[in-house]
Amino acid sequence: MISDKKIQAYALKNAITHEGKANPGPVISALFNEGLKKSDMKKYGKKINQAINQINELSLDEQKKEYEIAEKIVSRREIREGLPELPNTKKRKVIMRIAPSASGPLHVGHALVAGLNILYVKKYGGKFYVRIEDTNPENIDSKAYDLIKEDSKWLYKNSKIIIQSDRMNIYYKYSEQLIKKKVAYVCTCSGDTFREFVKEKKDCPCRKKNVKENIERWKKMLDENGFKQGEAVLRFKSNMKDKNPAMRDFPLARINTTPHLLQKKKYRVWPLMNLAVSSDDIDQKMTHVIRGKDHKDNAKRQEMIYKILGKKYPWTSFIGRVHFKGMELSTSQMRKGIQSGKYKGWDDKRLPTLISLKKQGYKPEAFLKFAEKISLGENDKIIDKKEYFTMLNNFNKD
Repeated sequence: MISDKKIQAYALKNAITHEGKANPGPVISALFNEGLKKSDMKKYGKKINQAINQINELSLDEQKKEYEIAEKIVSRREIREGLPELPNTKKRKVIMRIAPSASGPLHVGHALVAGLNILYVKKYGGKFYVRIEDTNPENIDSKAYDLIKEDSKWLYKNSKIIIQSDRMNIYYKYSEQLIKKKVAYVCTCSGDTFREFVKEKKDCPCRKKNVKENIERWKKMLDENGFKQGEAVLRFKSNMKDKNPAMRDFPLARINTTPHLLQKKKYRVWPLMNLAVSSDDIDQKMTHVIRGKDHKDNAKRQEMIYKILGKKYPWTSFIGRVHFKGMELSTSQMRKGIQSGKYKGWDDKRLPTLISLKKQGYKPEAFLKFAEKISLGENDKIIDKKEYFTMLNNFNKD
C-alpha cells in the first residue's frame, strides 16, 4: 500500500529536482519502485495528481522545507528521474513516429512530441518516422516538405521521412480489404442526412449493401466519370448506437478534386486521418505511440481497424495539452501572417518555428531536454512564453 506521505515525499523530491515543478511521469516511476502496480493506478492516479498540483503551488523554498521533513520516507536507493520506462521493450527495438501536417514547418509544439519519441528511440534503439500528412490537397504549403525534413533531421539525424501522398495505393489496398471484410461501405447519403442517422442512432440504408455492391461503388468513387465530390464517402461500419456519437460509422476516405501540389490530378479519392494513420502504422510496424490526449477517440477508431485486420495495436500513451501562452502555433495562421507581410518568412525571429529558433542559436539538445522535463502524463499544462524561453535558454547553455 502506498501512503499519502510517501506520494507527497516523492512529489516533493521531483519538484525540487525540476526547479519547483513536479512531473507525474517520474513520480509515478519512483512509486513503481516502491511497489505501486499498474493495476493500482485507478486507485492512486487522482491522489498522485492532487499531491503534485498542491506541491507545485508552493514556492521552491517551501518545497525544500517540506522535503526536509519528508526526506526520510524516500528510499535511499537511486530513484529514476527523467522519462518513465516503456513496456514491451525487452525483446525488440521501438518504432515510433510523429505526423506533422504539410501546412508549414515544425514548431515548438511539434518539438515537444518529437522530442519524447526521439529520446525513447535513442534509449532503446529503433526507428523514428516523420510522416508528412499531405492528404488534404487544400492545406499544403509548398515549402513545408523541405522544411519539415530539415527540421526533423536537425532534431535527430536518423529521422526517416515519409510523405503520405506517395502512399496512396497502400491506402486503397487497405480500403478494399476493409470492404471485403464487410466492415467498410460506400455511403451516398448527404452530410445532413447522415448526421440525422447519427443523432437518432439509426443505421444508414447504405450499410445494407453487400460486398459486391460496395466494391462497385468504391470503383465509382475512384473513376473520374463516377461519383462527384461530396456524393460519396467510404465509412467504417462500427456501431450506430455507440454512446459516443463521434464513433458511429466514422468516415475513412472522401472525394476531393482539388489539384494536389505534388500529385496534381493523379488521385481524386483521399484517405482521412484514421485510415491513413492505421495503414501507415501497420505497414511500418509501429510498436509505441505517444500522442496528445485530444486523439483518444482517433486511437479507439484506429484500434478497431487494427482488430479487423488481425493486427496487434501498438502501446499508446497520451500526453496532456501544453498551451504555450503568448505563442502562435497554428501554421495556417503563421502562413497568413507571412502572406500579409506581418512576418518576413518562416524564419522570422518572432515565430516559434524550429527554423527560426535554430537561426537564433538554439541547439536540438535544448528541445530534447525540455521534452524530458515535461515528460509523459495526461495533465494539461500552461507555459507562458517567458517561462518557456527561460527554460529553453538554460537547457541551451547546458
